[in-house]
Amino acid sequence: MTSRATAKPADRHRTPATPRPSPPSRHYAVVGAGIAGVACARTLVQAGHKVTLFERGATAGGRMASVDTAFGRFDSGAQYFTVRDPRFALALENTPGVCKRWSANLVRVLDAHGRVAEAALPSLESHWVAQPGMDALVACWAKPLGDSLITGTQVTQIEPDALDPKRWQLRTAGAEDSLHVYSGFDAVLLAVPPSPTRALLDGDRLSARLAAKVEPVRIAPCWTLMIAYPQANQPNMSHLGPQWNAARSTHHRVAWLARESSKPGREPVERWTLQASATWSQEHLRDTPARVEAKLLRAFAEITGIHATPAHAQALCWNEAQTQVPVGTTHLWDAKARIGVAGDWCIGHRVEDAFLSGLSLALAVI
Repeated sequence: MTSRATAKPADRHRTPATPRPSPPSRHYAVVGAGIAGVACARTLVQAGHKVTLFERGATAGGRMASVDTAFGRFDSGAQYFTVRDPRFALALENTPGVCKRWSANLVRVLDAHGRVAEAALPSLESHWVAQPGMDALVACWAKPLGDSLITGTQVTQIEPDALDPKRWQLRTAGAEDSLHVYSGFDAVLLAVPPSPTRALLDGDRLSARLAAKVEPVRIAPCWTLMIAYPQANQPNMSHLGPQWNAARSTHHRVAWLARESSKPGREPVERWTLQASATWSQEHLRDTPARVEAKLLRAFAEITGIHATPAHAQALCWNEAQTQVPVGTTHLWDAKARIGVAGDWCIGHRVEDAFLSGLSLALAVI
C-alpha cells in the first residue's frame, strides 16, 4: 500500500518525455542497381531520405540478369538463390508471387565425363527462382523508386561538389556519349563489382581506408552459354537429353548446367544455360564469343549426349562473377569521406549476400 501511495505524486508531476527529433533528410547517390544497390536504396528511402540510383545498364538487375530471345528467356547470371537469413525471408514475403521453388532434388553431380557421380544433392534448403526471369525480383523491388532510378547512365567520376565542397557530385556518361553532372549528394554508396569500385575510388584519393580493403578482393570471371532446341518440343518427346534438370559438373570446361525450361514460370521451349568453370573462364577470358560458343557446345555434347545443333546459341562473359577472396565484412563505410561500398563480394557470392550487404550499408549510414 505504501509503495502505491508514494508512487502517485511522482506520476502526477513527471515531465513528459521530449520526443527525439528526427534526423535530417539526406541525399544519397547509390551507384549500381543490382540487388545490393536496390536493397540499399529502398532502405534509405523507407527511412525518409532522398536517393538517386544510377545504373549503367538499360534496367535494374546486375548479375540477376535475364536475356529475352525468340525461344524464351534465359537467366544469364544467377541461376537460383537460397534463403537463410530471416531479413531476406521477410523481404521476399513482402513480394508474394514473384518467386517460386525450383526442384532442388533434380540437381545432379557429374564427373569429368558427364556421368552421374551423385544422384542428387541433399535437399537441405530450397532453391528459389524469380519468374519469369531472375531479374524480375530486382525489378519488383526497384519499382517503388520510380524516377529515382536513372538507367543507361555510367558514373565515371566522383568529386567534391563545385558549389558545396562538403557534398559530392558525380560525372556520368550516357547514351550517344552524353555527359552530365549530378550534384548535391551528402554521401556516395557504391554497389558495383570491385573493378569499377576501385576505379571510382580513384586509387586511394577518395578514401585510403576503403581502397585498402577493396584491393585484395578477387572475383573469377565466368563464360556463359545459352542454347535453345525448339525441335525437342514434339508431341512424342517431353524433352531432349538427360532426365535431370540441373547439374554441377567437374568437366574441365563446364561447372554448371541448367535446363531453363524446367524452372517455374518459364516458356516450354527446351533451353539450357551452361556456366564455365572459373579456371577455364580465366584462361579463355580474351577469346571471342564465337570461339567460346564452339568450345562449350562440344563440352555440352560430351556431358549430356546431345549432339544436335541448337537453333539458338549465345555466349557472354561476366568479367567478375564469383568471389574468390571477399572483403570479409558485410559492407564498408568511411564516415569521414562519406563513401560506402556494398556487394555480394563483401562477404561471399550468393544472392542473399548481396541483399544483406546493401541492407547493412544503408542501416550503417542512416
